[in-house]
Amino acid sequence: MTKQYTCGASSISFQEPVFIQSCASVTGQKEGDGPLGSCFDMICPDPMFGASTWEAAESTMQKEAATLAIGKAGLKPADIRLLFAGDLLAQTAASSFGTAGMGIPFYGLFSACSTMGEALSLSALCIAAGYGEHILCATSSHFCSAEKEFRFPLGYGNQRPLSATWTVTGAGACVLGSQPPLPASGKSRPLRCGHSCIAITGLTTGRLVDYGLKDSMNMGGCMAPAACDTIHQNFLDFHRTPADYDAIFTGDLGAVGQKILIDLLYQKGYDICSCHQDCGILIYDSQKQDTHSGGSGCGCAASVLSSYILPGLLAGKWKRILFVPTGALLSKVSFNEGDTIPGIAHAVVIEKYEITS
Repeated sequence: MTKQYTCGASSISFQEPVFIQSCASVTGQKEGDGPLGSCFDMICPDPMFGASTWEAAESTMQKEAATLAIGKAGLKPADIRLLFAGDLLAQTAASSFGTAGMGIPFYGLFSACSTMGEALSLSALCIAAGYGEHILCATSSHFCSAEKEFRFPLGYGNQRPLSATWTVTGAGACVLGSQPPLPASGKSRPLRCGHSCIAITGLTTGRLVDYGLKDSMNMGGCMAPAACDTIHQNFLDFHRTPADYDAIFTGDLGAVGQKILIDLLYQKGYDICSCHQDCGILIYDSQKQDTHSGGSGCGCAASVLSSYILPGLLAGKWKRILFVPTGALLSKVSFNEGDTIPGIAHAVVIEKYEITS
């Protein structure tokens, strides 16, 4: 059992780390044409992924990412104790239908675009408490299914303001474990290089933050205050500053939300300009791809984490990062009834770890 301690008001520090055994990413062609295209495990040129509906396409994509991650860890579905998964659709339909045939005990999650942070946090807590040796985290989103769910059917041809983000067609999955991953063997490709691996060493659970915004076409503005609150709380709880992190990755604030976050943290005395990156900005080329403010969706942070951030840590690009997926907690019912859009952000401290024994 991993020792864990509550830390400050909202955080937990793992005195013995929780290890990320493997990761996998699957995306659509638009994401494959972006700056991270060479990093993804699979790029499917067919937006339907061989299915008959957008929702079924997303389910197929998430199942593929989960299957890849399990295989990379050298495991079988029967070796996975629990599955934490989620998406943007009502009743987490993409996750439910996508992973139903895998036979893994399942917890369906919804934390909007921050769901990968929630999944990693809950999985790490379970492993630290001794409730499973291997746990799978998976999230996904699909541009077409999300537009249908939250905004306008694609056939309407509606105009998008510059503050809008583009829902990523993508899925990411990670297998967490109580022990460092074993070296690669056969077809397994775990997150290990020599004596180096990747570990979760802490987390900060986000709080609901509501600034009264109601604009579903400005997700960055709705989520930035929550990102600020969680990052600030992480600094306080762990007695850290931005300099203690080689990079701080938010999930999908986009260009608009990034500016708001930087301003809000600056007002609290923190300058994160030199270390902040946003997955929604990284995944698309703002000059060549018409995505306005950037990317969003459960699959945005998950696919960038699995394809770019974790391999970068293993390669020594960074030693310690703060991963902060961000979510806007609206539904089509709450939006149509004129409610505000609260934000949430969950932070996970991830480090390169040297195996000494």
